[in-house]
Amino acid sequence: MADYVSNCVHKLRKEKGVTQKDLADAVGVTRQTVIAIEKGNYTPSVLLALKTAKFFKVSVEQVFEYHEK
Repeated sequence: MADYVSNCVHKLRKEKGVTQKDLADAVGVTRQTVIAIEKGNYTPSVLLALKTAKFFKVSVEQVFEYHEK
């Protein structure tokens, strides 16, 4: 199994009460990108990870977690 990044974007988004579209607009991506991140099918760039964490007012490590194989 390869290294991977997990995230809690879906959980944070639901807690904040925002839609995928709201989050996508706030961080400058498409709704489809947010869906892919939430499903774990897309690992965001460092810039997008930082924007996402800032949106939720938490650290990057509270949103994304790196796992070694």
